[in-house]
Amino acid sequence: MESLDDFRKSARVWIEEHCPASLRGSGAGISRRGDRLAYANPDVQLWFERLGEKGWTAPTWPVEYGGGGLSSGEARVVTEEITRFGCPLPPTSSGLTMLGPVLLEYGNEEQKRDHLPKIARGERIWCQGYSEPGSGSDLAGLQTRAEDKGDHYLVNGSKIWTSGADHSDWIFCLVRTDPGAEKHAGISFLLFDMKSPGVSVAPIPLISGESDFCQVFFENVEVPKRDLIGGLGAGWTIAKRLLQFERSMVAGANSGTGSAGENYRLRGSAVDVNLADLAKEHLGEREDRVAEPLIRDAIAQNMMDQACFSATVSRSGAEAKGAEGPGV
Repeated sequence: MESLDDFRKSARVWIEEHCPASLRGSGAGISRRGDRLAYANPDVQLWFERLGEKGWTAPTWPVEYGGGGLSSGEARVVTEEITRFGCPLPPTSSGLTMLGPVLLEYGNEEQKRDHLPKIARGERIWCQGYSEPGSGSDLAGLQTRAEDKGDHYLVNGSKIWTSGADHSDWIFCLVRTDPGAEKHAGISFLLFDMKSPGVSVAPIPLISGESDFCQVFFENVEVPKRDLIGGLGAGWTIAKRLLQFERSMVAGANSGTGSAGENYRLRGSAVDVNLADLAKEHLGEREDRVAEPLIRDAIAQNMMDQACFSATVSRSGAEAKGAEGPGV
């Protein structure tokens, strides 16, 4: 079995051979536009296509579902080596970080083979149909209904604050399939094409004039029963599980911490920022410490806060991997 050191060497060689030279040190990212990912330049698109072919957009997923079949340690090495070269990291999406892990856990073989490879290659972009107008934070109070019509469900209702719905291909959606059941028990988890007849999207303008939030309307949308995940009435269980993955993803993507919170690296960036060194550079130092005591105290407090946050991120990640219910 290949050691992590040997894997690191081979990963480094692969990145050297396949990442376009123009991207080294750039940490360049992507923008989302239209029905699919729009890349900032052709080299970024080429790089992400190569990562997808290698399976490194979803490195720990099984190879047969478009992943890399790597261990968590090997996946961490891939991220470290891509960052070391200053190349863009694989794009994150709700499909990769939330729906994909749920499908691996709850989906049947047909659903996995249909959706996961397309998610890993960035060919199918997803949005999340959870919140509804009038429900506030009471997610289980949702009213979007899916009626059993024999070979399909007929979906009617609305979702709100649906990020990226206007450029998504598919939606994973919580629907009420049993209005007579206790509200947590009558919910199911459906997947369907955003181009299905009866689906319409209205962006919600923000104060900036731009919008990532949308309201989505469903009017007699026919959803094949093959796109029900985890069985009838399993929606609340799946919804909570998905939120665990989302919590881990959001925390991890924004932590940017190095050792004990001392270093900060923007996702996809080749640049580390050490607050203490930065303060010494601009404010001077005394006995190898930041000269200004108030700033020194603030940096120390920030480092402690980051260490606590990193521990929380690790705990949340372990919780998600352990398939346990959400904690406080």
